[in-house]
Amino acid sequence: MSNPLLRVRKKIKRIMQCTMFILGIITARLMYLQINLTEYFSHKSKQNFERIHKIQPMRGDILDCNGTLLATNRPVTNVYWQGTGETLTPDQLKALHVVSTIINKPWTTDKELISKIRHAEHYHQSIILASDLPFKQMSTLEELFPNHKNIILSTSFKRYYPYKSSASHILGYLGDIHLHMRGKMGLEHIFEDCLKGEYGVTLRTINSLGKKLSEQELKQTAAGHTVKTTLDISLQQISEDIFPQDYTGAMILMDPRDGAIRALVSRPSFDPSIFLGPISVEQWHDLQEKQPFLNRAFNASYPPGSIFKLISISAALELGVIEQESTWECKGFIHFGRRTYWCMRRYGHGELTTAQAVAKSCNILFYEIGKRMNVDIIAHYARLFGLGKKTGILFHEKDGLVPTTSWKQNVKGEQWWPGETLSVAIGQSYLLTTPIQIARMITSIFTKELIKPRILVNEPIERYPLEINQDTLDFLQQSMKAVVTKGTGQRVSTKDIEIYAKTSTAQVSSLSKRNINKTHLEHGWFVGYFRYKENVPLTIVIFVEHAGSSRVPTIIAKNFLNAYKKLFDTISLDTVH
Repeated sequence: MSNPLLRVRKKIKRIMQCTMFILGIITARLMYLQINLTEYFSHKSKQNFERIHKIQPMRGDILDCNGTLLATNRPVTNVYWQGTGETLTPDQLKALHVVSTIINKPWTTDKELISKIRHAEHYHQSIILASDLPFKQMSTLEELFPNHKNIILSTSFKRYYPYKSSASHILGYLGDIHLHMRGKMGLEHIFEDCLKGEYGVTLRTINSLGKKLSEQELKQTAAGHTVKTTLDISLQQISEDIFPQDYTGAMILMDPRDGAIRALVSRPSFDPSIFLGPISVEQWHDLQEKQPFLNRAFNASYPPGSIFKLISISAALELGVIEQESTWECKGFIHFGRRTYWCMRRYGHGELTTAQAVAKSCNILFYEIGKRMNVDIIAHYARLFGLGKKTGILFHEKDGLVPTTSWKQNVKGEQWWPGETLSVAIGQSYLLTTPIQIARMITSIFTKELIKPRILVNEPIERYPLEINQDTLDFLQQSMKAVVTKGTGQRVSTKDIEIYAKTSTAQVSSLSKRNINKTHLEHGWFVGYFRYKENVPLTIVIFVEHAGSSRVPTIIAKNFLNAYKKLFDTISLDTVH
């Protein structure tokens, strides 16, 4: 009898022990949840009825040097249907019909949309009916539905570029990153933190159906800062208009006094506003094919051609290899080694002075310089003029290339041949420069300083002395003047405008291939320094890819000078009146 009773007691004891153990675990878990995780569950519970809402700030403006808006914001008004937790009534359907009539969208018969509106109505949600309303439609809706509980007009701001593709490579564009627009290129990207401003924050309390019960502002929005550029939109528009749409290239106008960029064109360009909304795959592929995002003024390098002759002649004069008063006989070619080197004028120029040879871009003089000088010496003078290194401008830029004997040995694994120096002396061989480097180089001939190009008004002015004798610079200026009066740039001569210039035709392949297709045609350059009456002097650089000669950029320069003269004559007349 005792044994069965004992076994029962033991079982009861074990059950009680297990029960106490389980109750202990439950109690410990409850204490852990109540004490240790109080803040966590409090936060999770608040998420059921509280919503943090971010308010987008006004993005900062980008201005030209005169305060004209280049990038700003425009108001965008959308109309929404705000659900109120009710069933759609005949009056609400009538209001929907009125809205559809005003905005010219007959979607009141769209069963799918009506179904979405019914769902939004039941769950206190909002659904967009139309976006970016014209002013007339917005005004009509404001007048008809000033305090309607369902029809809500909401205004936000969208980036706006008043001059569309003008200066697009300087301004850049915005892209959608995690539902927020951020700068992806140009000044919009470089000054993203400055331009974007600070988001505002509100705390909304809602019920179980999503209806807003209250709203509290936690943080005010702060508009972005303004960025003022050195660009002059009047000069920018002239430059954009006169640069042919069917050519690829770049154009720069720079103030030689302080390095301020007054206009910059890179072709092809793009309209920054196309990225403010979704674009099709076809649009994107078309953009990629044309490479409109490449800033050819800063971030592409090209052979300088005859522009480099200004470097070669400087080196020769500085070292006394030739004299300014020397004369040269051009028969159209010279022999060096086993090769014939041709002048750009194959039947020759005849007898020329040094200045005339520069003005007429006669290759023979420069071949003679190449025969008498080491390539490393020429490279040294090229670097004195700022070639082969970045200018320091705010944007990403290429270094270009000034070849030397050591460079060729290290990169090509070959020695430098004397005949290659002749090619360097006329601006060919491995030489590569960017248009912005050329703008700084031309400027230095007239200021005896290497100036850092600037794109912002408040950027510090940085200049470095050009270690070239003034006599040499005076000779370069006289030669560039002769280019316009007697040489290759005569067609650019314009009444009342004092202009110094140099033209260039730069080969990109052997002459035997130039007729295969356009990509084998030579690049064309026109560079100059000009002043109209008492206006500020400007440095101008025009580069056209595969133009075949310097004729195209020279015509562009002529058209620009005529338009420039007309602009300032108009300004003068307006000032008088």
